[in-house]
Amino acid sequence: MSTPVGPYSPTMRAGDLLVCSGQIGITSGPEGPILAPGGFAAQARQAIDNVTGLLAGEGLGWEHVVKTTAFLADMSDYGKFNEVYVEALGTHRPARSVVAVVGLPMGALVEIEVWAYTGGR
Repeated sequence: MSTPVGPYSPTMRAGDLLVCSGQIGITSGPEGPILAPGGFAAQARQAIDNVTGLLAGEGLGWEHVVKTTAFLADMSDYGKFNEVYVEALGTHRPARSVVAVVGLPMGALVEIEVWAYTGGR
């Protein structure tokens, strides 16, 4: 799980929902957070791993996710995003939006936020 790159909470509970702030594909480098090397797919996998860490910290997994929103710096990466997403989520299909944006923190290529149902956990 990565340290926030801004003034926000990584997760917030709202009743039976857990909202996970958008995660970019950052990992720990020798001098602090860096974008995962290897381009779009590597950043997407790392962003998903970062979300996985947030969920696990609350005792949840992807099976609890009911909504995802992905922000792509370039919509031509949509197909690659779908491949990485299915690789990570298997057959689970939460509601989803994918939006093209002008820019993301640290020059990231992808950011993913999720909403999960906690079932009162």
